[in-house]
Amino acid sequence: MSGAHATVIVVLGASALPVARRIQQALPQAQVLGLEGRADAADATYRAFGETLRGLYRAGTGIIALCAAGIVIRALASVLDEKGSEPPVLAVAEDGSAVVPLLGGLGGVNRLARRIAAALEVAAAITTSGELRFGTCLLDPPEGYVLADLERGKHFVSDVLAGGSVRIEGDAPWLASAGLPQAVDAALAIRVSPWLADAPHELLIHPRSVAVAVEADDGDVASQVAGALAQAGLARGALACLLAPMELMGSLALAEAAQALGADLRFTKAATASEAMLAQLPHAKPLQEAGLTIAVNASPIEACELGQRRGRLAVVGLGPGDRAFMVPAVQAELARAEDILGYETYVNMAGPFLPEQVLHCTDNREELQRARHALALAASGRRVVVVSSGDPGVFAMASAVLEALDGASDLAWHALELVMLPGVSASLATAALAGAPLGHDFCVISLSDNLKPWSVIEHRLDLAGKADLAMAFYNPISKSRPWQLGQALDVVRRHRGPETPVVLGRDVARPGQRLTVVNLGALTPDMVDMRTMVLVGSSTTRVIPRGDGTPWVYTPRWYPMAP
Repeated sequence: MSGAHATVIVVLGASALPVARRIQQALPQAQVLGLEGRADAADATYRAFGETLRGLYRAGTGIIALCAAGIVIRALASVLDEKGSEPPVLAVAEDGSAVVPLLGGLGGVNRLARRIAAALEVAAAITTSGELRFGTCLLDPPEGYVLADLERGKHFVSDVLAGGSVRIEGDAPWLASAGLPQAVDAALAIRVSPWLADAPHELLIHPRSVAVAVEADDGDVASQVAGALAQAGLARGALACLLAPMELMGSLALAEAAQALGADLRFTKAATASEAMLAQLPHAKPLQEAGLTIAVNASPIEACELGQRRGRLAVVGLGPGDRAFMVPAVQAELARAEDILGYETYVNMAGPFLPEQVLHCTDNREELQRARHALALAASGRRVVVVSSGDPGVFAMASAVLEALDGASDLAWHALELVMLPGVSASLATAALAGAPLGHDFCVISLSDNLKPWSVIEHRLDLAGKADLAMAFYNPISKSRPWQLGQALDVVRRHRGPETPVVLGRDVARPGQRLTVVNLGALTPDMVDMRTMVLVGSSTTRVIPRGDGTPWVYTPRWYPMAP
């Protein structure tokens, strides 16, 4: 399968999981998604099959669905795009007896089907005429090569299927075992070349064998590179890589240019990018066009051999615990990470992991050290994820990473790609379980005095009480801080009546989850531990019965107006 597509294995029930795991052994980067409540032992769960498949398809994610082909077809019917832009989509029988490629002929679906079929020891149900006749899809060259013109390619394949012979011009090792009708004087030709050509009877395939050194990011870089390639007679599709100096790693213009050109972007510590490029590609043909240095290699270029990529550091929130509450963007980030850092308990929550992913587990009190380690790893060109429970910006690692970055002298730290991906916070997860106790204005306060004096905490509690805000208490109590919650409640009781509802959520969205609703007058510190979220209502917070007799707690959206 082409490296352009991530891939997921989607199952509807637990009975399909054994086959899904066999496929995953052959495709270790693929994640298994299971229907919530039916296949919870999967790597992640989803709730709506059709909606999930359509979302994956729109995102360009390859889909291996362990169910009937008709179910997949009906689910995707409303979002099918023009052929040529679709990811590979396959249906696999739950017992592994059939592998049916459905969509993505130009996305490597048949190669993927054969790979899965080999793992399951069955035959793939290939129906594509060209593949059946020749054993390969001429319009889907392997990684490192790109088809020049799809429409012309379709006519070319039709001519070959109609009985035309072909000759091969250039190096096409993947066609060596293909059953193509070849003749040295054939009118039809398959030409593998980085150079532009306009022959009506040729199937033109470009090896991604061209690299361009870019020394500055002034002006429209994409247009400059495209113009230089055109002047040299080279195809844009043959461009594999842009190489730039390390000091330009944070350049948005370069990143946008690489994306527009469909090229990898790499960086070098050498004096000039051109010097480094030619040193790494000693047998390439160097060209100078429009002030740019171009290297034309004899074979496809492995971009990883040229400098380093721009590193990426994602600081993510895992949610309260259950993977069902982890947002899809975080799941995708974890799936492609090379290094995962965090407090050991949270790292374990983020799994399962692939064997090649490196885990860096540390104590929960080592936030700044962990942040600096993550920044250093990402600055070296790696894809790094730092995990927090809940949301990373709520008393968690997002602030620690930015604190480590603030004033750091290493320019590479500032140039890397840094993103924060939100998660469902413990306060919001607890509130949702209880109803809507935070349904009006509220505040979030940590009762830990490790990083701020207790006097500040007490002052804020007093002000929040005066403002009649609902409150969420993080870090309410611990063995080393046994008295703070009692004092905090004393402050709150200056402004709240004893009947004020209080929600205690312990291990919400984790095994052993427990929700308790008490009133402020009855609340005592021994009812709370470090794993409990405390939500204190405002003067308007109400309790009403559920159908089963347990309480709903909510704070109305309105507020009493002064007469």
